[in-house]
Amino acid sequence: MGRKLPPFAAVRAFEAAARHLSFSKAADELCLSPSAISHQVRALEDFLDTKLFERCNNRMQLTQTGKSYSGKMTSLLDTLEANTSGITGGANQTLRVLCTPGFAARWLVPRLDKFIEPSAVRLRVSVGAPSTDFQTNDADVVIGWSDDPVAGAEVVPLMQSGRYPVASPSFIRDHRIEEPQDLCRVTLMHDETRDQWREWFAAAGVEPPEFPCGPEFPNCELATSGAEQGLGVSLAYDLMVRETVASGRLVRLFEPFTMPFVIYSFVCQRSRASEPLISAFREFVFNEVEPDGRPAFSAVAE
Repeated sequence: MGRKLPPFAAVRAFEAAARHLSFSKAADELCLSPSAISHQVRALEDFLDTKLFERCNNRMQLTQTGKSYSGKMTSLLDTLEANTSGITGGANQTLRVLCTPGFAARWLVPRLDKFIEPSAVRLRVSVGAPSTDFQTNDADVVIGWSDDPVAGAEVVPLMQSGRYPVASPSFIRDHRIEEPQDLCRVTLMHDETRDQWREWFAAAGVEPPEFPCGPEFPNCELATSGAEQGLGVSLAYDLMVRETVASGRLVRLFEPFTMPFVIYSFVCQRSRASEPLISAFREFVFNEVEPDGRPAFSAVAE
C-alpha cells in the first residue's frame, strides 16, 4: 500500500499559519491570499478529521492537536529544506541568526570576516530580544541571554562575563573620577535586562547611592553606547567591551567587577543541530570566544 500523506500544499500553508498565528502573515510568506491559506488549512483539517485552529476572544490560536502537529511539521520542513540545500549546493543557503544588539555590534560583526566565504552563504543577522521560540522567531540559530533549558532545543553556554564600570575619557576628565566613591556623584547608566550596580558597589566596598540616579535603557548595549557618547558611566560586560577599551573609546574604571555568569548561549533546534551550516557557525563562534570567557558546562533540554 502507498503512503497516506496529507497534501503538501496544505501542510505548508498550515505550518506557516501556525508559526505566525495569522493567515495574513502566512499568505505574505507564501505569496498566496489569506483565503487560499484558509482553504488549505480546512483541507488539512478535513484530511486529519480534526480541528487545528480555534478562535478565542477574536484571536486565532492552535488547538492542542494543532500545537503538537505544527511542531512536527516545522521540524519536517526544516529537515526537507536542509537536505534539499545539501543537494542543490551552498551558494543559495541562508543562515538566520537572532541575537542582541550588543552581541551583534561589539562581538559578532567585528569577527565575521573569519566565518565562511561570503559567496558560500547569505548570513542574515536580526537583533532584538532573542526569543528561543523557533515556531515564531524566524531563526536558525539564537544567541540567547542565558543557559536556561528550552524544550526541543540544544542550549550550549557560549560565554560568561563579569562587569565593571566604563566611561569615555572626556567624561572621566571632566568629572575628575579618581576612586570608586566618585561614582556616587556622577550619572550612572542603567539597563532593564539585569542591572547590577548594587552588586558592583558591594564588590568595591562602597555604600551605593540612592537609585535611580541616571537614565535606564532596555539593554546594556544602549547603556554602554551612552557611556561611549560621554553621557555617564555604564556597567559593561568585560567580553563585550574589551576591544572598545583597547581602542581608547572607553576606559575601564577600577579593578572590582561583578561575579561572572553566563551571558550568552548558542541555541538551535535539536533536530537541526547537525546541519552543516549550523555546525559551522557553532564551531566559528565557540572558537572565537576567549578561553577565560568559556563556561565549563552545557544544558540540553528534553
